[in-house]
Amino acid sequence: MSEEERSLNFIEHIVEDDLKDGYAKKDLRFRFPPEPNGYLHIGHASSICLNFGLGLRYDAPVNLRFDDTNPAKEEREFVEAIKADVEWLGYSWDTECYASDYFGQLYNWAVELIKKGKAYVDSQTSEEIANQKGTPTESGKESPFRNRSVEENLNLFEAMKNGEFKEGEHVLRAKIDMGSSNMLMRDPIMYRILHKAHHRTNTDWCIYPMYDWTHGESDYIEQVSHSLCTLEFLPHRELYDWFLDQLVDSKKLRPKQREFARRNLSHTVVSKRKLLQLVENGDVSGWDDPRMPTISGLRRRGYTPESIRNFADTIGIAKRENIVDVSLLEFHVREHLNKIAPRVMAVLNPLKVVISNYSEGDEEWLEAENNPEDPSAGSRKIPFSRELYIEKEDFREEANRKFFRLKLGGEVRLKNGYIIKAESCTKDEDGNIIEVQCTYDPKSKSGSGTEESLRKVKGTLHWVSIPHALEAEVRLYDRLFNDPNPDGHKDRDFMEFVNPNSLQKVTGFLEPSLKDAQPGERFQFQRLGYFNVDLDSSSENLVFNRTVTLRDTWAKLEQKS
Repeated sequence: MSEEERSLNFIEHIVEDDLKDGYAKKDLRFRFPPEPNGYLHIGHASSICLNFGLGLRYDAPVNLRFDDTNPAKEEREFVEAIKADVEWLGYSWDTECYASDYFGQLYNWAVELIKKGKAYVDSQTSEEIANQKGTPTESGKESPFRNRSVEENLNLFEAMKNGEFKEGEHVLRAKIDMGSSNMLMRDPIMYRILHKAHHRTNTDWCIYPMYDWTHGESDYIEQVSHSLCTLEFLPHRELYDWFLDQLVDSKKLRPKQREFARRNLSHTVVSKRKLLQLVENGDVSGWDDPRMPTISGLRRRGYTPESIRNFADTIGIAKRENIVDVSLLEFHVREHLNKIAPRVMAVLNPLKVVISNYSEGDEEWLEAENNPEDPSAGSRKIPFSRELYIEKEDFREEANRKFFRLKLGGEVRLKNGYIIKAESCTKDEDGNIIEVQCTYDPKSKSGSGTEESLRKVKGTLHWVSIPHALEAEVRLYDRLFNDPNPDGHKDRDFMEFVNPNSLQKVTGFLEPSLKDAQPGERFQFQRLGYFNVDLDSSSENLVFNRTVTLRDTWAKLEQKS
């Protein structure tokens, strides 16, 4: 077995076996089939990467098909958002398709099933139909309308299509087996009446096909070779195949449904209903809130397409569901941003430092490397002056030997600048330190080559020059839930685990090179984390989002707990 074969996932093994058993490579076609009733989330991203990744691996077309069969919940807004997400992840589709394109064909096929005695119009209420379905251990009961004549069924179905009945008066059901051990095979509903405008067909139709009837037939129309679904659709495969059995032309390719396991993410919920609840309750600002697991939320937070694709590749495809720690996703965005994000300096919890032996009114511009991981990124100039900000936590009046930051009588190096020594500090009436007085070694400038500049001190601090600093709103995002499995407690509501500290807003002081930073641009605030410019940002009011901290601080917290 070659190295390539050993690296195949089980879906790729299925494709390889099909190619060996007679599939022509030119017949391979995949699809990503979202329902346009909400925004895509990180789970959808894995499915996108799987289907489009197969297309790239086998040089096969991939359709983007919208399974738009429910006009009550679907909107054009969601269609456009889904297209934007797929493109942002770096993929291109061969054909943009809609299940609604096939409403006419699906209707004609349903008529054929009625003529063959394999479908009938049921006039019971939804409650009566549900009660007659039986249980997994008890057979269902046949509808009293199951044996209507073909002619009556045809007339009723056409009248349903023409809008002659109210919603809920009739449905069209497939006539299969009310005693089947698979409850989905107990005469499933194929059509229901809905007097609602569709986002594409408007009011042309008064009946709409159900998912199970539509999905496999859409695959067949598009000649999709491999229809890949998540594990909850495994029981649906028998019905998928039954519908195809009634219609498939032996001269055409027959789609094959196969299932893979969802990869659930810790500290996250991905149910659209529950995500909507977060939006409606005001726990988040919208579907693209940077704390949301939606692709649009991750994009706004500063995640890169590459990091999400790498995450999907790492977790792979499996047959068994499990929970993936969100720290793995965070690892991948750190790894990618470390390579591409320019380094800048910002102070988020400022403490004033005055360099007493630096002349008042003087300033100089120091050379700073943009990214040590990328020599081609070049350098920039940053201003230095008598008054600076450092982080409050970087100074202590007294500290032990393990504190390598600034303390009275101690020295540190200012990043790209000079070595300074803390001489004294000033406190307010409550005893809080509000200013530190320091001296600097004028011969110790970084990169100057002097003996003093080569002197080793244990601590290096980031800083900004107060006269030159830009004020910005900085949004410190954290995990939305403080429980690894907020959706996994039978006796508790997931909302109980919302992290009250998932967003903190602070005023940051930034180096002036960020003045013209544009929405979407990403940076490493040295020693603090990775940040990007939010969509709310403007030249008058800079807004930055924290994408992720430099290190996984949650791992330490969870070990302690």
